This record gives sequence, C-alpha cells and structure tokens, in this order.
Amino acid sequence: MNRSILVVDDDRKMVDLIRLYLEKDEYQVMVAYDGKQALEIARRFHPALVILDLMLPKVDGLEVCRLLRAESRLPIIMLTARTTEEDKLTGLDLGADDYVVKPFSPRELMARVRAVLRRTADDSQAGPSLLKSGDLEVDFLSRQVTLLDKDIHLTPKEFRLLEILIRQPGRVFSRLDLLEDAFGYDYPGLERTVDVHIMNLRKKIEPDPEYPRYVQTVYGIGYRFAEPIDAA
Repeated sequence: MNRSILVVDDDRKMVDLIRLYLEKDEYQVMVAYDGKQALEIARRFHPALVILDLMLPKVDGLEVCRLLRAESRLPIIMLTARTTEEDKLTGLDLGADDYVVKPFSPRELMARVRAVLRRTADDSQAGPSLLKSGDLEVDFLSRQVTLLDKDIHLTPKEFRLLEILIRQPGRVFSRLDLLEDAFGYDYPGLERTVDVHIMNLRKKIEPDPEYPRYVQTVYGIGYRFAEPIDAA
C-alpha cells in the first residue's frame, strides 16, 4: 500500500510539524517548499496524497492543484490561512478533496488525511469503470463523460457528484451526504453549494435542465440518479 505523502508549504516550521505527525502515523513523507518543486516531486514519485498550501512561491497552490488534478486523481488536501467561503469553493472546484484552515490542530489534519485516503480506497473498489444511462456515458478510468457521443467537460466536483449519484441509482442522497462525499466531511454552512453544482451539472448533461432526466430532485431531501444503469 502506498503510504507516501507530499507536504507542500513555504513555511519550513509548518512542514516540520506536519512531517512529525505524519511519521508518527507511519507515513513516508516527501516535502516541497514551492509550487514548481511540488509539481516535479508529485509527477516523479506519485504520492498517495498531497497536503498543499495555497500561498506558494513560483507556482501558487491553486495552480498546482489545477495541474495535478488535470493529470490524475491524486488526492489533495488544501492548507491555507484564507477563510472566506469563496476561497474554499475555489480550491474545491479545482479538485481539492478537503480544505483545512490555519491555524489547525495537527490531530485534526491527521484525521482528514485518514478520511481522504479511506475515501480514495473506497472509490478504487467502487464498481464498474464504465456506466451508461440512456445517451449518457461515464468512464471513470479516463474521467470522461459523453452525451450523444459528444464529450462533456465537467469540473472535478461536478464529476465527483455525478459519480456518487450514478454509482447508486435510485438512492436518495441528502445535500449533507453529497457535501461530505464530494467536498470533504467538514464544511458546515456550505450545503447550498451542492445545489449550485447540481444546477451546473444539469446544464451540461440534461436534454432539458428544467425537467431533468438523470439527476432528479427529491423535494425536502436531496437528489438521486434515475434508473436504469448499464455497466460495461
């Protein structure tokens, strides 16, 4: 099992503190102090997870996150002193799996690390790599979505929401369920963002977003993906 973690922060004391706690949990730790170095290490050594500060020299954390997510499904925990909801959503929209605000408890960060890695392991055993429903096709290996044989570009969070829903058709997910699974488990007050992402997802995959065929609203509860599904 890959237990290597890349810690990226230009604050060397912060890196040393995080490394200390990770090594206590028997993770192998790699470090980078700027975005350029982070990209080089991640691409060369393929860690199991990246803990990534937002404010970095040479290449900022958001750009590192965007580039890594475009290339792979490498789990990323964003680490930052920025606390606004807009900042959180920007990081999450770029594909970060979780978001930890400084100052933080090292024990809390370790819990986030374990939770993200556990979700990643669960996803790798989630089922078929290709699912079809009507004219919609989702390839989880290539992370490609097609509708009527045309490629549909989804953001990482839109893809994650679609993946959660389509893998369990007919199941009703509350907004909190989707928030925890798609955005990370500790984002109180951001449940409304699920509605925004679902709306954007529908605009891309639904023949008529006003009368959704695939992602259906269950009023007063949340959302579900309509059956049937074909696995390939």
